[in-house]
Amino acid sequence: MAVEKINLDIIRDILLSCEKPSRYTGGEYGMPEIKESGINFCMCFPDLYEVGMSNLGIKIVAKSFTDRGYCADFCFAPAQDFGQKIKSAGVPLYSLALKAPLREFDMVGFSLQYELCYTNVLYMLDLAGIPLRRKDRKGKNYPLIIAGGPCAANPEPLADFIDVFFIGDGETCDVDAAEIYKKHGGATKEFYEEISRIDGVYCPCLTEVEYAEDGKIAGFTGVTKVKRALITDLDGATFPEQIAVPNCESVHDRAVIEVMRGCYRGCRFCQAGFIYRPVRKRSIATLTGQAQNLIKNTGYDEVSLNSLSTGDYGKLKELLHSLKGELPPEVTLALPSLRVDSFEGEFAQEARRISLTFAPEAGTQRLRDVINKDITEEEILTAAESAFNAGYTAVKLYFMLGLPTETDDDLRGIASLCEKIQKLYLKNKRPRQLRISVSVATFIPKPFTPFQWERQANEEEVLQKQELLKSVLPRGVKFSWNSYYPSLLEAAFARGDRRLGAVIESAYKNGCIFDGWDSYFSCEKWQKAFDDCGISPYEYSRGRGEDEVLPWDFIDMYIDKKFLLSERKKAYAGTVTGSCMQSCKGCGIQKYCPAAKGVI
Repeated sequence: MAVEKINLDIIRDILLSCEKPSRYTGGEYGMPEIKESGINFCMCFPDLYEVGMSNLGIKIVAKSFTDRGYCADFCFAPAQDFGQKIKSAGVPLYSLALKAPLREFDMVGFSLQYELCYTNVLYMLDLAGIPLRRKDRKGKNYPLIIAGGPCAANPEPLADFIDVFFIGDGETCDVDAAEIYKKHGGATKEFYEEISRIDGVYCPCLTEVEYAEDGKIAGFTGVTKVKRALITDLDGATFPEQIAVPNCESVHDRAVIEVMRGCYRGCRFCQAGFIYRPVRKRSIATLTGQAQNLIKNTGYDEVSLNSLSTGDYGKLKELLHSLKGELPPEVTLALPSLRVDSFEGEFAQEARRISLTFAPEAGTQRLRDVINKDITEEEILTAAESAFNAGYTAVKLYFMLGLPTETDDDLRGIASLCEKIQKLYLKNKRPRQLRISVSVATFIPKPFTPFQWERQANEEEVLQKQELLKSVLPRGVKFSWNSYYPSLLEAAFARGDRRLGAVIESAYKNGCIFDGWDSYFSCEKWQKAFDDCGISPYEYSRGRGEDEVLPWDFIDMYIDKKFLLSERKKAYAGTVTGSCMQSCKGCGIQKYCPAAKGVI
């Protein structure tokens, strides 16, 4: 069935009066041809065009649809000026290529990359003229609203708004669900029953939450087990080798290849390190071919080698040599922030044009052992020296505040580490002054980690920690930190339940959008939303009992809860588990994925 298009004459007038109209015109260089098909899907990213166009995940999902001959268009959250103008003009939010209203598509999907994008999901639905709540769309002619991405690990805060969540590697299950949707002629009871049998598919309408008298979750009824989708072979997985070049400068304006998925390290605070287990790698031949095609099809002069820990790619030197040998000489290679124990001077030379970033996370060896950050101060200083010898004169260091068991001495350790790096740099005469940047973020306990039961430090504690650091950091060190309330909100959404849906909707109606941007965020509006709903955000930042039912307990990430509890116990004992590269740690993933046994 042909989709209805918007009136382009009205859009032209609006474009002339808004900032960066190129966000909304489409027609990007290299955009694959998009045509209507048996299934019309629109991939939505709930943030600005320049942010979304940098995201590889949405391109992978779109490619999974086009590989089966279906339509996959894109849409991004419009800036407030454009959003207000199209709403006033009665123009619904539309897709970039087809210029079709979102409500004309069969399926509309949202990529949930960070918790503070949740009000933007409602913002986009509202602009599209699609009812926000799932119950208000039931039995009516609206698209199926789906969502995936890392935040879908705990889908419950958005359960009232989303029809279907995809949990885990969504390269195949999303298209499978679309075909079943088409077969049943819509979101029928039979449709939900059939797709709920697919690994990675969660339908909130099939799972009910039961609460005890104290307000805690007592259990679940209906569908009480949802298994994560898992891709075992990355070489054979979907990858877009022809991508669109943004019309305006994007956040990461370069070609991107995914070297690995997963991480060996097991840092106890890191959700990605657990929900993306096990490590799966692409071969050098595959990666080189993908990079060649991306450069050929886009004209970019830089390729980013992305993964959670690119330095752990066993044949990284060989990969770098292959890429340098096969790509045009003007193309540079960008390595993301490296673990200090995987940093070598040769890698620094390859990454010369990007900022050098290390993430020790904690200032003392004691606290690094608590979080299983299996690196020593000696390794940190050796890595810094390698960087200086390679010509670097600026180092960025990332740390967290409020980690379990943290003391003031751990914070002073950050200052001590900076002083040692300064002395190391000054040991030799160098032509430029050293620049050190220290950035600290408030620890946020996340689901499916050994710290999912921990409490988050309160505002008074965080402010005291920030002030202590300001007073002890050596002169010349640039210090930056984040505001407390957004971190509290992130913790609430990361570990929240369905009751937060009312808060999110209330906040959106209060005017909350683009909450990940400091210039938009309003703690007053958010607190009013919590107060109006009779809910405290601190209910979700509190510590949890180890026997307490957690809102995400019905989701099976293939990581044994006993393993997470064991890791928590080791954290409080200051015991390092180490990397999965050394030996299997028995997390449970080996039972489900050949890649976890080294069969890759």
